[in-house]
Amino acid sequence: MAVIAGRTVHQARRQRVSTTFGARQSGTRHPLVAAVMVLPIAALLAVVFGGWEAVVTQASSVAGMLER
Repeated sequence: MAVIAGRTVHQARRQRVSTTFGARQSGTRHPLVAAVMVLPIAALLAVVFGGWEAVVTQASSVAGMLER
């Protein structure tokens, strides 16, 4: 019985937090929307921490493999 009550409390808290922050109930997001959200931050971090050359190298390697 305690396990069921614990789950109910957890679900109620999650419901309250998601409604407070305006999240959708399904919790899913289209992959393109997720990419649009992440790519600017990833580019900024790559530039700030000097990893841009590594990103370019990996992208060119992937492009080379896709051409085959």
